[in-house]
Amino acid sequence: MAPPLLLLLLASGAAACPLPCVCQNLSESLSTLCAHRGLLFVPPNVDRRTVELRLADNFIQALGPPDFRNMTGLVDLTLSRNAITRIGARAFGDLESLRSLHLDGNRLVELGSGSLRGPINLQHLILSGNQLSRIAPGAFDDFLESLEDLDLSYNNLRQVPWAGIGAMPVLHTLNLDHNLIDTLPPGAFAQLGQLSRLDLTSNRLATLAPDPLFSRGRDAEASPAPLVLSFSGNPLHCNCELLWLRRLARPDDLETCASPPGLAGRYFWAVPEGEFSCEPPLIARHTQRLWVLEGQRATLRCRALGDPAPTMHWVGPDDRLVGNSSRAWAFPNGTLEIGVTGAGDAGGYTCIATNPAGEATARVELRVLALPHGGNTSAEGSRPGPSDIAASARTAAEGEGILESEPAVQVTEVTATSGLVSWGPGRPSDPVWMFQIQYNSSEDETLIYRIVPASSHHFLLKHLVPGADYDLCLLALSPVAGPSDLTATRLLGCAHFSTLPATPLCHALQAHVLGGTLTVAVGGVLVAALLVFTVALLVRGRGAGNGRLPLKLSHVQSQTNGGTSPTPKPHPPRSPPPRPQRSCSLDLGDAGCYGYARRLGGAWARRSHSVHGGLLAAGCRGLGGSAEQLEESVV
Repeated sequence: MAPPLLLLLLASGAAACPLPCVCQNLSESLSTLCAHRGLLFVPPNVDRRTVELRLADNFIQALGPPDFRNMTGLVDLTLSRNAITRIGARAFGDLESLRSLHLDGNRLVELGSGSLRGPINLQHLILSGNQLSRIAPGAFDDFLESLEDLDLSYNNLRQVPWAGIGAMPVLHTLNLDHNLIDTLPPGAFAQLGQLSRLDLTSNRLATLAPDPLFSRGRDAEASPAPLVLSFSGNPLHCNCELLWLRRLARPDDLETCASPPGLAGRYFWAVPEGEFSCEPPLIARHTQRLWVLEGQRATLRCRALGDPAPTMHWVGPDDRLVGNSSRAWAFPNGTLEIGVTGAGDAGGYTCIATNPAGEATARVELRVLALPHGGNTSAEGSRPGPSDIAASARTAAEGEGILESEPAVQVTEVTATSGLVSWGPGRPSDPVWMFQIQYNSSEDETLIYRIVPASSHHFLLKHLVPGADYDLCLLALSPVAGPSDLTATRLLGCAHFSTLPATPLCHALQAHVLGGTLTVAVGGVLVAALLVFTVALLVRGRGAGNGRLPLKLSHVQSQTNGGTSPTPKPHPPRSPPPRPQRSCSLDLGDAGCYGYARRLGGAWARRSHSVHGGLLAAGCRGLGGSAEQLEESVV
C-alpha cells in the first residue's frame, strides 16, 4: 500500500501541465512552453509556480488580471507575435519577480497608465512591432529604477513619455527607430548616464537639440559608457542648429542632409562646418496701421522669413511682452488678436522675430476710435465702455425731432438678403472723417458696425436675414481739435426696414418638375399621333395596291440586247376586268406570282405603281415573254 499512496500524494501536490503545452522542470525551476499551440487565451490551469512561460506565436487577443494571478515567481514572460489589442489595468499586477516581458509583434494601439503596473523589478521591456500611437505619461512608473532595455521601435509614435524615460538611471539601450517622432525636447537624455545605445533611425527629425549625452560618443576612452548613436534616415535640415553635432566627428555613419536645397543628398559628416549656416529673420509683411472702433476685435499681423523659422513675439505699448490671456491671443505664426478693444489698447505695438542668426522688429500702430455713450459721464479719466449705439442714437433722434422731417437716410432696393443705404452730403461746414452704419435685426440683437469712407453716400448691406425687421442709424465721425484719440460723432439719421421673405426652394423645384413633366407629356402625344398617322398611311397604301385595276398597256415594244425585236401582235378583245388580284413578281427559279407585301414589304408595294410594275403584272397574266425579257423591258 505504501508505493501507491506516495504516488497519489505527489500527484496531488503538483498541478497538471496544460494539455497543449510542454512543461519542463529543470534545475528546480518550472518552464511552461506553449508556443505555436493555436491558443486563443492564456491557459487557466498553468502552474502558478512557473518561472518561465512562453506563449509566443498564438492567437491571444486580450490580457487581464486573472491570466497571471498568484504567479509571483514568474521571471520570464514571452507573449510575442500574438494578436493582443488590449491589456487590462494591472494585468501583470502579481508579477513582482518578473524580469523580462516580451510583447513585440502584437496589435497594441495604446498603453494606459495602468496597463503595465505590477512588475516593479522589470529589466527588459520589448514593445516593438506593434501599432502604438500613444503611451500614457505614467505607463513606466513602476519600473523606472530597474529598467535596462526599452524597445519601442517599429510603431506609430509621435511622442513618448520623455519625463519617464529621462528618469531611468540604469537604462542601457533605448530603441526608438522607425517611428514618427519629429522633435526631441532639450535635455531629454541628460540624466541617462548609463545609456550606451540610442537608435533614432528613420524618424522625422529635422534637427537635434544640443545634449551632453551625445558628446560621450566622441571619446570612448574618456567615458565609462561610450554612446552608440544612430540617427540616419531622418530629414535633417543642415543649418547652424546642427553645427554642434557636426563637430562630433563620426565618419563611419551614413547620415545625409535633406535640406536646404544646396546640401540635399550630401553626407552629413562630409559637409564642411562653414556650410552649416543660418539666415537672420526678415519681416516680409506686417500691419502698418490699424483703426478699430471701441469694443471691436483687432487683428495685428506680422510675417517673417528666416532659417530656421523665426520665433515671433509681441511687445505692447507699455513695453511689456504680450502673452495669451482672456482678451489677447498671440499665435506662433505672428498674429496678435485683441478680442475686445478699449481706449487703453491704443498705441504702438512691436513685432519681434528671432532665431539663432539674429532678430528683426517692426512697429504697428493701433488706434481705437471711442464710441458715443448714452449716459453723461462727469468724472474725468473714467474709461467709457461700449454701448448700444443704435438704440441710444435712435432715442436721441426721436427726442430732437430729427425723424419728423424728411429722412436723411433711406434704405431702398431691399431684397431678402440685401439693401441699399443712401444718405445726403449733410452740412458742408462740418468736416467728416468717415461714416459709421449701425444696425441690428429682430432675429438677432447683436449690433453690427460698418465703416464707410467720407467720399461715399451709398452702401450695400449684404448677408441680411430674410423676413426680418431692421433698425439702422448713420453717424458721421469727425476729428476733434486737441491732442486726443477721441472723435466727435454726429447722428445723421435712422431708418427702419424689413427684408423680403425667402423664396422657398421647393416651389422653384416644383415648377421645374411640372414644366418638364408637361413637356414630356406633350412630346409623347405628338409622337403617338405621328405613329398613328404613319400606320394609317401604310394600311391605306396596302389597300390601294390590292384593289388596283390592271393597267391598260398599248403600244408596248420589247427591246433586247443584240436580237431582233419581235413583231407586235394585235391585242385580242379584252374581256371584262377580272376580280382584282394581288400584285406579283417573278421569284428566282420560279415563275409563280407572290404578293408584294409578303416578299418585299411596303417599299415594293409603293414601287408597284410604276410602269415597270405594270409590265411585270402583265407578264404574270401571260404576255408571253420570258423572265429575262421581262426584266430587261423598257417602256
